Amino acid sequence: MRMSPFEDHIEFDLLGIGNAIVDVLAETEDTFLTAHDLVKGSMTLVDAPMAERLYHAMGPAIEVSGGSCANTVAGAAMLGARAAYIGKTAPDQLGEIFGHDLRALGVSYRTPFGRPEPPTARCFVLVSADAQRTMATYLGACVELGPEDIDPDLVARARVLYLEGYLWDPPRAKDALRYAMQAAKDADRTVALSLSDTFCVERHRVEFQELVSGPVDIMFANEAEALAISQQSTLSGAVEWLTGRCALAIITRGAKGAMVISADGVHEVAAIAPAAVVDTTGAGDLFAAGFLFGYTRGWDPVVCARAGAAAASEVIAHFGARPERDLIALVEHAIQHKEQG
Repeated sequence: MRMSPFEDHIEFDLLGIGNAIVDVLAETEDTFLTAHDLVKGSMTLVDAPMAERLYHAMGPAIEVSGGSCANTVAGAAMLGARAAYIGKTAPDQLGEIFGHDLRALGVSYRTPFGRPEPPTARCFVLVSADAQRTMATYLGACVELGPEDIDPDLVARARVLYLEGYLWDPPRAKDALRYAMQAAKDADRTVALSLSDTFCVERHRVEFQELVSGPVDIMFANEAEALAISQQSTLSGAVEWLTGRCALAIITRGAKGAMVISADGVHEVAAIAPAAVVDTTGAGDLFAAGFLFGYTRGWDPVVCARAGAAAASEVIAHFGARPERDLIALVEHAIQHKEQG
């Protein structure tokens, strides 16, 4: 892991910037997805009227704080990382819930509320019988995030800056991310990026390619996203394209495990199967949490990936994208078991 000349100024292990969203989770049938023109397994941006229609049409739901980057930050904090988060909410009930849930985990979250309208963002997470999740997201207050919400001193005090690709959609949020990345580079910090979603990659492929070949040090993608950014038809082709573009490229492959691409070569890490797969929401987010936690401790990237696999295994064993069990014990067991094996 790179060590910064400003190491004595580090206050946080991880600073995340993302869409501050409250998840609304419900079980669903494929017919419901078809009826509402939702592509199974993907994320679709919806407007306020569509959000209202979905809410009234869906079955019984559970509301929990979410957001891809926020889930990663929460998981890292539960592992013991000193974490901070930047994301915009409105002064409403969901905004209060979102902030409370992060701070309760020890995450530093000081982003001021935006205007009363638009309201705090919400993501409808529709979980199919096969545990696949389809998301319809109303961004609401998230689009209000701008460069003025980024404190460059805070960025400089964090060892790793972690960004979610979803934020590349709102123009002002994109400006905020670029500002934050520059602040991180000025302080010689590590920049990590999650590609977030295949359709997100397709919307911003050229810019994402430039980021991965430029300021981004660590890239997280699932297999479909890796194929999309590389414009390759095979996994081997995507791996070849990614090799050498950034310090670390991680491709998650669900039950097939993960691949870590670095200057040392390509390493495959096995998945850790839970007793049952209930809901895959947040699997990639928690993998990133475990990986980045290990990275800030100076672990070997392969060991970081094992930590990520353990964290992902926990979250897919229940509904919701925030861990319910002791992540520290799970990660320690996964690492020790592998070492003994």
